[in-house]
Amino acid sequence: MALSLPDFPWDTISEFAARAREHADGFVDLSVGSPVDPTPAFIREALSQATDAHSYPQTAGSVPLREAIVAWYLRRRGVELTVANVLPTIGSKELVSLLPLLLGLGEGDVVVQPTLAYPTYAIGAALVGATVLSSDDPAEWPANTRLIWLNSPSNPDGRVRSVESLRAAVVRARELDAVIVNDECYAELTWGSDDSETSAPAPSILDPLVLQGSRDHVLSVYSLSKQSNLAGYRAGFVAGCSDLIDEILAVRKHVGLMPPAPVQAAMVAALGNDEHVVSQRAIYRARREQLMGALQTAGFTIDDSAAGLYLWATRHEPALTTISWLADRGILAAPGSFYGDDPAIHVRLALTASDADIGRAVERLTSAV
Repeated sequence: MALSLPDFPWDTISEFAARAREHADGFVDLSVGSPVDPTPAFIREALSQATDAHSYPQTAGSVPLREAIVAWYLRRRGVELTVANVLPTIGSKELVSLLPLLLGLGEGDVVVQPTLAYPTYAIGAALVGATVLSSDDPAEWPANTRLIWLNSPSNPDGRVRSVESLRAAVVRARELDAVIVNDECYAELTWGSDDSETSAPAPSILDPLVLQGSRDHVLSVYSLSKQSNLAGYRAGFVAGCSDLIDEILAVRKHVGLMPPAPVQAAMVAALGNDEHVVSQRAIYRARREQLMGALQTAGFTIDDSAAGLYLWATRHEPALTTISWLADRGILAAPGSFYGDDPAIHVRLALTASDADIGRAVERLTSAV
């Protein structure tokens, strides 16, 4: 019996993609947040040196990897953990989509997601027959809520939740006896400071000021795809409540969900080096400033977009009208309808394009005025 799932979002804009590809001066794809810059050489070297992977890797992660995750949370997020609080995953999307299943959710349970949401939260609920509620207001979360997804910094709109907002959400989740998870994969890509070397990460749901003494029922999800250009490695992890980590690990052992040993070694190298993240953030900051200026010149308004790899932009018209306008200029973006923008008047433009492609987009946007 086939699962009832929605169409894959990007398949629904294929006609606009085809039109954009016909542009005489080339196609500029700003629709997907897939890194284009090289994986740092020292990470590739760590992967290469670990290719004699003749034994099964540990589902729980190697001791060096778990220790590296713990050290990273303390150094970069101000969060004190032990190896019992962390677990590597095969990227973050796998964990996001499977978490309702791993936690035993089913029909009659409610999964809460943000009003503007990455589509995979709802896919995970659909896989187990749970009900999805899109709501940013904890007062609206019903008694049968079993899993709450936060996403800060947010995809698509780049909003960052304050410590106070995260704390209020955790308090409500505990009232409901629900698991609450913050998807934090853009945490290192904040744009509040002009100095890329001193930009502070966004607050974590595991921050002591949020938790107020207990990690019970609380998880943080992270990915190295964005900060380290490791999207092709599928390198992520989840951290928080040790009881939940044990529960998730037990199921993952049965189904063989284990990151490959060479990837685990590469993750250790990436997590131990902050300098490459600073350098990559500076590259994205420069692209962001160029693209934002060009969009504003072309009559767009940029909403939120305080963090992450996207600009959440509008021309105050239906999103597909804007998508069509951009396609005529050889540029492809993602419509806000992919994420629950209602009415859909925004488009999401990714910064994950080469400097040359960003330059072409800037030229076409500014010449359109």
